[in-house]
Amino acid sequence: MTETLAETPAEGSTKNVADGAAGGAAPGVMTEEARRATAGRLLAHDTFDQKCAFRPIMDRTTSRWATLIISALVSGPHRFARLHARVGGISQKMLSQNLKALVRAGLVHREVAPTNPPQVTYTLTELGLGLAGPLTDLIGWYGAHGAELLAAQERYDAEHAEG
Repeated sequence: MTETLAETPAEGSTKNVADGAAGGAAPGVMTEEARRATAGRLLAHDTFDQKCAFRPIMDRTTSRWATLIISALVSGPHRFARLHARVGGISQKMLSQNLKALVRAGLVHREVAPTNPPQVTYTLTELGLGLAGPLTDLIGWYGAHGAELLAAQERYDAEHAEG
């Protein structure tokens, strides 16, 4: 297979293109180079760089617990106890830490009502609502492909079983 340099009209840059399929891959399959280029265009900073200021924020706001908390808040305001009950398996300490990180990131608003004892309610901010869509789509993808994922794990485990 020979490779040629092709110019990308929108960007004016060159990239290696293998003979045959467009972009060096089967139709509908993005090459590693194309994925990197897309990520680079979509991200304001290079999150692949370990010194990127957004990486800690991204790590904290896309963790398993943060994703579930944001998804739970899509349905509306929740108090701490309701969130704790909704997000199965999370400890109160972990819920508290994640809520603090999400509030700090500007994704969740924490409102304290002047009652005795104070009532704290959590809601998604405008920014949080923007992130909630892609995160709930991701969770939906897992739901739609759960059987396939479990079957793949079973195949892998069977192929790699010691015996």
